[in-house]
Amino acid sequence: MSTDDGSQGVANEVIEGAVTDWATDFDHTSEVWAADPYPIIAELRERCPVAHTERYGGAWLPTRHEDVAAIAYDTDRFSSRSIIVTNYRPPKEMAPVGGAPPISSDPPFHHGARRLLLPAFSPQAVARLEPGARAYCDELIDALEGRDVVDAAAEYAQHIPVRVIADMLGFPRQDADVFRGFVHDVLEGVNKPPEERLETMQGLFDYLRAQIEDHVAHPRDDLTTYLIDVQMDGEKLEPAHVGGTMALLLLAGIDTTWSAIGSSLWHLARTPADRERLVAEPGLLPTAMEELLRAYAPVTMARLVKEDMDWNGCPMKADDWILLSFPAANRDPELFDDADRVVIDREINRHSAFGLGIHRCLGSHLARLELRVALEAWLSRFPVFSLADPDAVTWSPGQVRGPRRLPLAIGR
Repeated sequence: MSTDDGSQGVANEVIEGAVTDWATDFDHTSEVWAADPYPIIAELRERCPVAHTERYGGAWLPTRHEDVAAIAYDTDRFSSRSIIVTNYRPPKEMAPVGGAPPISSDPPFHHGARRLLLPAFSPQAVARLEPGARAYCDELIDALEGRDVVDAAAEYAQHIPVRVIADMLGFPRQDADVFRGFVHDVLEGVNKPPEERLETMQGLFDYLRAQIEDHVAHPRDDLTTYLIDVQMDGEKLEPAHVGGTMALLLLAGIDTTWSAIGSSLWHLARTPADRERLVAEPGLLPTAMEELLRAYAPVTMARLVKEDMDWNGCPMKADDWILLSFPAANRDPELFDDADRVVIDREINRHSAFGLGIHRCLGSHLARLELRVALEAWLSRFPVFSLADPDAVTWSPGQVRGPRRLPLAIGR
């Protein structure tokens, strides 16, 4: 694999098989981890707070909030040029821009690339999206009315952010299944051979290139036209910058939010007391949302070690992966009382669900709006629901965790 400038990345042999010891052989893509990572994280935090694995060519997993935060803020020793752990490391020459700016960008490039997007995700801009999002939630629920069992992940949660992001970017709504396919291939197919990964990414960027060409020919008032026309340091963005940012918004803007919506509905389905309280006290929802985000934070980001070093006793090598598990940070008992329990009226809640450091999610206002509207619409129409079959619930593997199948019994 190579970049346009001919520089080569590094691919390593895929290590398969069941985990032998989570402290020395962890695999965040395993079905065991996807089903319930929290007991594993709690054990590691006590026994080996920074786990290591030879999988993916070498990776580290800090489990304490203090360590996750320290690495997230340390841009001198850790690079963001690739934030998804795979068996391929892109060349160092990709820094400081990376393939999906600004999330893949290092300073000083990162600051300008992020600043360009702030107006589109300001509280004022996001508020204008609420009527459309609410109408679409109602439309989705209308289609579910009268059924005893519905899949709240596949038939509800997965659709909401797809529609919102497609409209923001000015992409065809009918391509929703295409977007979900990109999400699955890029975020969950990390153990595929590098050649297959390259083919998948090529398909994504071919799609984005076609959208860019259409917007150049037919400009309109959307985020894609904005990215094509905007200037950074007095120059228009390079085509690779435009496409990479569009890819970031399409992938990160979809999977993270649908996972948060699905996880929240899963919790309420299995915890009747919390569901009943939110139905009776709708004003509590914003506080409850923050607790659900803390307890079921969907996102784990990655960094790459810049140079060989000893980090708090860990012999890190250049280009080792670091998994920044915000779910682990959010369950650290050193930071949160009763950290493994969901307390929907928790008052002090400085969680890290949206990340830490310079890459803290710039779409947090949008994610909160979508989560709030999705839960408000669901609870108002389906105040009583439960898990139809707890064993039938499935969770996505990898760095974004959320329900992929969530059969709920409506009215019981």
